[in-house]
Amino acid sequence: MLQQNIPEAEIYEVGKNKLKNPTIFVGFVGAGLVGTIAVDHMINELDMKEVGFLRSKHLPPSTVFMQGRLRHPFRIYSNSDGSICAIICEIVISQDGIYNIAMAILDWAEKKGSTEIIVLDGVADKKHDGNAFFAAEVDLCRVMEENDIQMVPQGFITGISGGILNECLIRKIRGITLLAKADESIPDPVAAATIIDAINRVYDTEINTKNLKKQKEQMSTDLKELSDKYSEHKKIDSNMYM
Repeated sequence: MLQQNIPEAEIYEVGKNKLKNPTIFVGFVGAGLVGTIAVDHMINELDMKEVGFLRSKHLPPSTVFMQGRLRHPFRIYSNSDGSICAIICEIVISQDGIYNIAMAILDWAEKKGSTEIIVLDGVADKKHDGNAFFAAEVDLCRVMEENDIQMVPQGFITGISGGILNECLIRKIRGITLLAKADESIPDPVAAATIIDAINRVYDTEINTKNLKKQKEQMSTDLKELSDKYSEHKKIDSNMYM
């Protein structure tokens, strides 16, 4: 298919789930793969079903397979009652497509009546310290602090995570990022578990993280290729400074 027939960025819906003003959690490839690991765990624990995918000429020509099954690398899921939505991307997104993809996500979220998007990500560090951090719009800061999540005093976010949060600032959707320090050289499920524990406190979810905390060695093997690609990409661009 010719590239001119591929959209800048467009979401295609599948399945029968009807979203009802969902709270949206998103995870992209970053330090320790924290965002993708956390969102993938949420999808499994909440038995979420795929309801869509994003297609864009700015995504590299790649597909993902798990246990022999092919799947789109940029997918959208919903829980059974449509109140929680999860967006996961398992490939590195180039700078050229950030604005188009961020706008497509926010346009779609607005149509579904969403008022809150939570970006899950890792901050490169030598070692995870067991703490969750946040950056949010003013009206959400108190809520986060009351749930033992520490404010990031200053810094900036780039990449697709920064693009989404920046777009939230000019729309009626509140943008939040939940962060954890992570080893950027290997997948860090312990840091991902710390973020999910924070989600449980704020959003009254009951997502079990015990098994996730025990999977570091297995994930280091299973996700090595994706982690290596992130390390290569980071030499050119960095997702997070804090």
